[in-house]
Amino acid sequence: MLQATLPDITTETQPESTTALNGVGMHQIDLMLSLADDGENLRLPAKANIAINLPATSIRGIHMSRLYRLLNDFSEQQLCTPVNLQCLLQQLLHSHQDCQSDHISLSLSFERMRKRPALITTDLAGWRSYPVQLKASIQPGGFLLVMTAKVQYSSTCPCSAALSRQLLQQKFLADFSSSEQLSKGDVASWLQQHGSYATPHSQRSEASIEVQLAADSDHFPISHLIDLAEQTLATPVQTAVKRADEQAFAKLNGQNLMFVEDAVRRLHTKLQQEFPAFAIDVAHLESLHPHDAIARVRYPEQESL
Repeated sequence: MLQATLPDITTETQPESTTALNGVGMHQIDLMLSLADDGENLRLPAKANIAINLPATSIRGIHMSRLYRLLNDFSEQQLCTPVNLQCLLQQLLHSHQDCQSDHISLSLSFERMRKRPALITTDLAGWRSYPVQLKASIQPGGFLLVMTAKVQYSSTCPCSAALSRQLLQQKFLADFSSSEQLSKGDVASWLQQHGSYATPHSQRSEASIEVQLAADSDHFPISHLIDLAEQTLATPVQTAVKRADEQAFAKLNGQNLMFVEDAVRRLHTKLQQEFPAFAIDVAHLESLHPHDAIARVRYPEQESL
């Protein structure tokens, strides 16, 4: 029997209109990715989004199977580094020479797991999951690679803390208005009963940090960026805790009051020392309001990150 030739509609038929397309591709491709994070090589599940332009108005469609095969082969056979990622995008573009494509973008999303110790309890630790996205593109202007990591932390409002202290002071003066002398024991006993007469509000908060990376590196600074952000913000959310750890966390928050503006400025100062371009988005998920407080900064200002 003669094997029938399978039809290829994308090459055998004409497009309905002569419109050049900025991007055609696939979203949410499942992959197992080998990734170099600082000094550690990881194997983890990832989602990929890929799109290539179609400037040739006489061609009906791109070759999605070519994109998928090259991407899948890369995930199975190569370590994902900035250098290798640039080579992959060049191969993907080359596979579409017949489409006259000159622009391709790829994003890889995954969770970076890090084990975090408790603040006080030495034998207690838990896993934290950090969303990470790598975005790489080639266009006529060249190769661009950016990495985004998200961290969660706790923020206590400085204004709310000041108002709470004022109410506590007023309560103290009212309760001891007729007392001429007080012992340390009297004050300590009063604080034990009334120290939380008014408490400032705090909330879980999120920082999304996008940094531009050099194309010639043999690893991604994922763990470094996460650690830098948590150390700068000083009150990262905790995993497993006992009472001693919770008390230590309460102390950290009390000594680390910050508005959303404070958080984004701290990160800006730190990142400016290490990365040529970055963007920071911070959100304090308010416990006082039904809406969130947000702040954003981009460096340099003219960058498109």
